[in-house]
Amino acid sequence: MRGVAPAHISSITANGEPVAFDPQDKSFFIGLDRDAGSAIELVLTQVDGQTRKQTLSIAPRDWQIERVNVAKGTGGGSEAWWKKREPEWLAIRDARAKETGAEGWRQDFIWPVTGRISGRFGRQRIYRGEPGSYHSGIDIAPGNGTPFVAPADGTVVLARTGFSLEGGIIILDHGAGLNSAFIHLSQLAVSEGDKVEQGQLLGNVGASGRATGPHLHWSLMWRDARLDPLLFLPPMP
Repeated sequence: MRGVAPAHISSITANGEPVAFDPQDKSFFIGLDRDAGSAIELVLTQVDGQTRKQTLSIAPRDWQIERVNVAKGTGGGSEAWWKKREPEWLAIRDARAKETGAEGWRQDFIWPVTGRISGRFGRQRIYRGEPGSYHSGIDIAPGNGTPFVAPADGTVVLARTGFSLEGGIIILDHGAGLNSAFIHLSQLAVSEGDKVEQGQLLGNVGASGRATGPHLHWSLMWRDARLDPLLFLPPMP
C-alpha cells in the first residue's frame, strides 16, 4: 500500500508498528504478508498530539494449497552444514535490513524477465495437517542464461555467488523498507554498493544453489513481511 499522509501528521503506525514516511511529501509504503489477517489499523498522530484511527479491511485470497498424506520432514541440516550456512543467512538478514535512501518503491514495477511462471507466491503443502513453509516469491523460467533487469530503481546491498541454497544471489534495496532478492543466478552483472536504475541489467538466470532447473526466483519483502511480486506488476507482455 502506497499512501500520502496529510501535512499536519507527525507519525503513523500500522498495527502498532511505526511507519516511516518522507518528511517532504509525507508519502509512505506499507506491506502485508500472506498471513497478515483480515484488517489493519492505522493510527495517525497529528502535530498537536491528537490521534486518528482508521481500520482497513484486507480481502482474502485463494492460495495454492496441496494436502499430502505423508509426514513432514524434520528439516534442518547437520552441524557442519549450519557452520557454512550461518554466515550466508546472516549476510542475507543484514542486507535486507540496510536502508540506502533508494526511491524505487515509488515506481510502477516492471518485469525483471518474462517467461513461464513455474512457481507462485503463497504455494504451500500441508503434511498430514502440519503446514510446511509457503513459497516466498515467484519463479520465472525463461531459459538458462537469460538476462534479467532491475524491476525498479535501487541499491545493490548483496551480490554473492556460491551460497548453499541460493547459489548466486542479488538483493536490491528499493527504499522505505522494501527490497527484492533474486536467486539461483548463473552470472552477476552488478556489485554491492552499485546504484541501479529500473531496466538495468542485473545478471543472468541460472540453476545455482538448491534448484531443480534454471529459473529466476524473485522475492519481495517489506521489513519482515513477504510480498507477492505479482501485485506490483502489470500483465506480462
